[in-house]
Amino acid sequence: MLARAWIRWLFLHRVARTYLLVSARRGDPFAQIVVGPDRERGAPRAVEEIRQRGRMSTIAQQVRVTADHELCRLILRDRRFGTVTPNNRALPKSIRWILTRTDLGLPNLAEPPSMLVTDPPEHTKYRRLVGQAFAPKAIAKLEQRVVEVTDDLIERLKSTPRPDLISDFSEQLPIAIIAEILGLPADMHSTLLRWGDTGAPLLDRGLTWAAFRRAIEDLAEGQRYFEQHIAGLAAEPGDDVLSLLVTGGELTCREQVANAALLLDAGFLTTVNMLGNGIVLLTRHPDQLELLAAQPELWPGAVEEILRYDGPIRITGRIASCDIDIAEQHVESGSLVLLLLQGANKDPAVFPDPERFDVTRANAAEHLSFSSGVHSCLGAHLARLEGAIGLRALFERYPDLRLDGPPIPRGLVNLNSYRSMPAELSAD
Repeated sequence: MLARAWIRWLFLHRVARTYLLVSARRGDPFAQIVVGPDRERGAPRAVEEIRQRGRMSTIAQQVRVTADHELCRLILRDRRFGTVTPNNRALPKSIRWILTRTDLGLPNLAEPPSMLVTDPPEHTKYRRLVGQAFAPKAIAKLEQRVVEVTDDLIERLKSTPRPDLISDFSEQLPIAIIAEILGLPADMHSTLLRWGDTGAPLLDRGLTWAAFRRAIEDLAEGQRYFEQHIAGLAAEPGDDVLSLLVTGGELTCREQVANAALLLDAGFLTTVNMLGNGIVLLTRHPDQLELLAAQPELWPGAVEEILRYDGPIRITGRIASCDIDIAEQHVESGSLVLLLLQGANKDPAVFPDPERFDVTRANAAEHLSFSSGVHSCLGAHLARLEGAIGLRALFERYPDLRLDGPPIPRGLVNLNSYRSMPAELSAD
């Protein structure tokens, strides 16, 4: 498998990185977002340069980019645009041929049959099996459990000599909840977090061979675990979401494993990032914390503003499945359109004074951090619930909380996140 993996890495990452580095040196703002020196901050200047070029601009043959909120939303909701996979028409035929023959068959959330990168009717089939478990009414029933887990974590922070608000809080809350929803045991939490940590970079392009190899080794380990777990559920299903995936439809084992892994990763990765980014924003804007302390009913809106201002996902993409006229441009079939969600969320045409962090912003929920259309985030309601309960409880319990030095970013492009966040808590 390693030989196939190396070939796959070579064409998906090494070649892509070389091309992007050359493009960045030539002044391509999108390449600067991906490989430039300011990429960990989202390269805001490059995003604004793309915005100034117009609603949609061409950056390479059959590749376009946009930071326009309305246009991003339209494309996300337009069934004529499909998801991006390693083997689709955005790549030359020769590379697609190589990638098809080096498919590792692992549960990679960025490759089919993960519902993240499949389109109807397959996507509809997968989502229908588990959708009700993440509907607003179902998530509302979890509120008390989220409160209990949050309170326990916050109490534990008190006895931690130098707490890290990523590893000791932001990771622990969502992994505990999604593991319970999926029916996975508590003693697996640390392993599940490790799989998510090594697998998340696969959403980027330009990984080192070492990072790619670590990711696929952990994917293989996760695949073995989920195959065994799913075999047990097939024989004796429970009342958890994975049992629905196993017993609710005629899915192949690979479809079951891939979407089980996706539900796990999507169930905590985005929320970890949202919680971490929210802690940083709120500690840097004490006036907003004061407002929330005086008016705690503002917390749900504060979560929406966190998602808008510093969302957990920076970039997504779509492939045109036919010739399409949009934004006064003709987009050819097979063209890739890159959607800068971070730019759309700060589009001044939609969000006045977009660089101002304001927990009272009336239309903050119009952000695109949870995507839109058929691929809108299945766990959005759960993430919002965990964000409002978790952040409110943390700052109410430790109102003088402050970060102990700059938080350490993960260094990823697509996932906007922190790896570590040491803090000092308020005294009792």
